[in-house]
Amino acid sequence: MTVLIAGAGIGGLALGLTLHEIGVPFRIHERVRALRPLGVGINVQPDAVRELWAMGLRDALEAASVRTRDYGFHTRTGREIWTEPRGTWAGYAHPQYSIHRGRLQMILHDALIDRAGRDVLATGAPATGFDPDGTLHLGDRTATGDLVIGADGLHSAIRARMAPGEGAPVWSGRVLWRGTTQAPPFRTGASMVMAGNDDIRIVAYPITPPGAGGAATINWIAERTLGPMGGTREADWTRAVDPEDVAPHFEDWRFDWLDVPALIRGAAEVLEYPMVDRAPLARWTRGRATLLGDAAHPTYPVGSNGSAQAILDARVLGRCIRDHGPTPEALEAYEAIRRPRTTAIQRANRGRGPDAIMQMVEDRTGGDFDRMDELVPLRERAVHAERYKALAGTSIAALNAEPPILG
Repeated sequence: MTVLIAGAGIGGLALGLTLHEIGVPFRIHERVRALRPLGVGINVQPDAVRELWAMGLRDALEAASVRTRDYGFHTRTGREIWTEPRGTWAGYAHPQYSIHRGRLQMILHDALIDRAGRDVLATGAPATGFDPDGTLHLGDRTATGDLVIGADGLHSAIRARMAPGEGAPVWSGRVLWRGTTQAPPFRTGASMVMAGNDDIRIVAYPITPPGAGGAATINWIAERTLGPMGGTREADWTRAVDPEDVAPHFEDWRFDWLDVPALIRGAAEVLEYPMVDRAPLARWTRGRATLLGDAAHPTYPVGSNGSAQAILDARVLGRCIRDHGPTPEALEAYEAIRRPRTTAIQRANRGRGPDAIMQMVEDRTGGDFDRMDELVPLRERAVHAERYKALAGTSIAALNAEPPILG
């Protein structure tokens, strides 16, 4: 009785820890030869934090992250549109964490190896396909188990076998530039901010506490629309660019609380990649195989939801395997729970998710932001923010009433 997992990203490692917790044998097959803490900052929402704490990772997360205090939307001139408390400051039982993606991945990795041993993770073992009987293809060899779980990301070989005519990821027409910069934190010191509109925007938040000199590691994302949605653009997350290719787009974005061009120019490295996703699938499961995380529901990085949804996938799948055994029935139960919600999130994020409020304000005010309260009442802004929380399953009362997924 073995579960074969393709991919040692956040979702695959969370699933491995979950299966170890419930006593189900597994093996993770990862294409790279050595895991390294790659990437930039991400946010982990309270629903996923609840699960990570239930997995015994609270102390490690507290030491490696910032508890996000508030999240604010702003105009391209830095004027506040809507700011709301986050995590425990909003009344959740669990915090929202801002953390380096690679650090979260290594926290999961180190816990897995410590608890289950090194033999559960095979590196240098790229998944190339599967058979519905529980066979995982690994180049010129195969492994056979009770279940195959495709947690192998946006370019999933398992998904490609399930949907052979799908083609490349679909480009939104927008490009993201991402980096981290040593700089003083802003506003409350643990604030996440977004400013701009549909064509150009900046997101910034600290992912470490301030050091002795007062500087923290500030994660930032600059975004610009360069073309129409549709078609393809190579999804390469390792293309480095000169900060001077990015900063001029934001040259006059100097607010009294954040100097955007200085933030961009202060980065040690800037990575460029397109904002891409895939259309929702009608099915994730085929026989003894299913999908998880970005392989199942790749979505735009809107609403700070990607890593959280992968963690929730892992915990729900673990519960279904606990309840039904490592069987196709477990996979069907998992998909019935998770696919409708993640499909709704994918579609909402294509519609800009909670970020749409920035363009709505600009459209209604015509640039006259002194009339914002008259033309976009505060209550409407609040309702807009709450609507996305309900869709994503992060309404405060509902989430606080739920126990951890595995009980």
